[in-house]
Amino acid sequence: MVSGPSGVGKSSIIDRLARRRRFRFSVSVTTRSPRPGERDGVDYVFSDRETFMSLVAEDALLEWAEFGGNLYGTPRRPVEEWLAAGDDVLLDIEIDGARQIRDTFPTALFLFIAPPGLEELRRRLQGRGDTSEGDIRLRLERARRDLASAPEVFDVLVVNRDLERAVDLVDAVIGCDGRVVDSR
Repeated sequence: MVSGPSGVGKSSIIDRLARRRRFRFSVSVTTRSPRPGERDGVDYVFSDRETFMSLVAEDALLEWAEFGGNLYGTPRRPVEEWLAAGDDVLLDIEIDGARQIRDTFPTALFLFIAPPGLEELRRRLQGRGDTSEGDIRLRLERARRDLASAPEVFDVLVVNRDLERAVDLVDAVIGCDGRVVDSR
């Protein structure tokens, strides 16, 4: 399970990690609109709010949360099937979802990807070119809260100062299923 603030580099780390090791990646359901280049069923399953809330009512999601006015959730069935088959499964979810997953899968490995600082996170969010200044402020405030509570929820914190080094660290933690990693 990987989490971290928006813009911290989770997707980049996961993409590079997928070149190194075999795992199943759970594609989240969201009510937000696709960003340029995102593909339905690959990056996210894009849904309307009514359909999403039907999934909640049917207990078809392992976790779900609202962030920035949009809903995000992890479909239950594929994750449970992959785990039953003995596959490694990676989830990319927000901290609220991580708390829910912790209750369901207490022995899972929980990794938090942190930025080297909030100003660097602001720079990365601005560099995307698809996030308004108001959204950036909301995401930075959320990042402050997430960083403060991360030690309560996560087993390992990896600071993404350098993308390749962060990938190496995440790979090492997953490889040894350890809880201590040198972050420098």
